[in-house]
Amino acid sequence: MREVTASGQTLEEAVQSALEQLNTTRDQVDIQVIDGGKKGFLGLFGSRAVVKVKLAKNSIEETEAYITNVAKNMGVTVEIKTTVKEKQVTFELSGDKIALLIGKRGQTLNALQYLVHLVVNKDAKQFYTVTLDAEGYRKRRRETLETLAGKMAEKATRLNNKVALEPMPAFERKIIHSALQTNKAVSTYSDGKEPHRHIVIKPS
Repeated sequence: MREVTASGQTLEEAVQSALEQLNTTRDQVDIQVIDGGKKGFLGLFGSRAVVKVKLAKNSIEETEAYITNVAKNMGVTVEIKTTVKEKQVTFELSGDKIALLIGKRGQTLNALQYLVHLVVNKDAKQFYTVTLDAEGYRKRRRETLETLAGKMAEKATRLNNKVALEPMPAFERKIIHSALQTNKAVSTYSDGKEPHRHIVIKPS
């Protein structure tokens, strides 16, 4: 992590000098004031302001290192493609034995996504929403859930009775709700408590 010690006639001058040396902006650094500077007799020969400025931790880079380390401990070597769009950050993983990181019905990937969300927002100056993907699994899972939603809606109307789906994380339940929101034959709602909260589909 780069850091510099800089001085100036005033505290602001010292900070500005450090920012120029690091080629960065104030919101990207941590500033430690070593000497606030004092004026001498008649404003002459006073001590100069001195600051130590270092680049703040990059939460996204730290999170990439965290993912790499977790994967390594599971015996998986991964490559990470990171995309940041406003307050949404997506980590796309690829590599051999990637199925180990996905787990049954994405359970391992979902658990890791929760941990990654905590890590990236631990010391971040802005809050990020996190998506952790592995070789396009999220897209395939979405398609599977949308197909499941259609089949279960058809079953609910055919039996004229409620149909309960298996427990899912909130973002997967949202896919089911969205897939059926225009289906006038059924309505959906979530029931139960985490981690057993699930979707119920009932005939309208």
